[in-house]
Amino acid sequence: MNGVKILFVVPYPTGKAPSQRFRFEQYYDLLHTHGYRFDCVPFLTDEIWGILYQPGRFLLKASGILKGIIRRLTLLFKLREYDFLFIHREACPVGLPFFEFIAARILRKKIIYDFDDAIWIPNYSEANSFFSFLKGYGNVKHICRYSWKVSCGNEYLCNFAQNYATRVLYNPTTIDTENYHNKVKEHRDDDFVIGWTGSHSTIRYISEIIPVLQELETTHRFIFKVISDIPPEFELKSLVFKKWEKDTEIDDLLSFNVGIMPLVNDKWANGKCGFKALQYLALGIPALVSPVGVNSQIVDHGINGYICATPLEWKTYLLELMNNRNLLQNMGKETRKKIDEKFSVRSNGANFLSLFEHKA
Repeated sequence: MNGVKILFVVPYPTGKAPSQRFRFEQYYDLLHTHGYRFDCVPFLTDEIWGILYQPGRFLLKASGILKGIIRRLTLLFKLREYDFLFIHREACPVGLPFFEFIAARILRKKIIYDFDDAIWIPNYSEANSFFSFLKGYGNVKHICRYSWKVSCGNEYLCNFAQNYATRVLYNPTTIDTENYHNKVKEHRDDDFVIGWTGSHSTIRYISEIIPVLQELETTHRFIFKVISDIPPEFELKSLVFKKWEKDTEIDDLLSFNVGIMPLVNDKWANGKCGFKALQYLALGIPALVSPVGVNSQIVDHGINGYICATPLEWKTYLLELMNNRNLLQNMGKETRKKIDEKFSVRSNGANFLSLFEHKA
């Protein structure tokens, strides 16, 4: 045991949110192996997480947030026993960053601040629009200033953090290819499945290629499968919805022949860390992506997928894979290599552990 103790201060319950699961929760075994001790304290309870993105339930949500604030205030009295505070996104989702200020400036704790979205840009669900005025989007730069190190999911986020912090580390979102994404698609099924996975916050990006899919429906038979927490509202004959479930996530994704990740080239999308594309490639599924942000670093055009900048390119490359199963299978064999080398827990393990080293 190295005696170092870490407190993970996070928004969501353990095992629920992709940003937590794939940025640090899957490194818990590695931390144990290297002798670190740690605790994790979420802001939201399982009950509030379960209704957070449902419409209404205002009083229950407000009560859950208030209780979360009280838990954070109580937590301040326990910080002395920890060597590092790993704060994901923010300690408290509303108001000023009081927790980070007290922890860093008064208690002199070393904060490692981690984020994987452009969270300084207003972005909220319709279900929680009432609470949006309480959200401290400007807090991000202040928390960066309070932090000992800042961990960012791509270079765009790093560039932002470097305006306010001196120790900024590029720490990509990664895939556990040994214990979780440990299967590979064989592409032998009769049906051709174009797939998309994501949450309510990103489902709007699918609209960018709906006209392409509608056109393809007139000449080709395929399934467009959407895995999400809410059903989409698109006019497509080929649409099949599957509610996201952690227990079936991998098998559901393996039903895809091609995974898509369309995006609009705006500031919010540039902050995305390409998680959909990473999941597709890790499972042997070619990825078709928009040339936005980190996508072009993840997908090697013509090798493990395609980068599609126009509707014509989306149509052309979908047809290419739809009509050529040999190409689909060969491209599927290339996808895993990129993840193993650049975006896996194993390849990034030393980089993640460096967050807790005292050298810069």
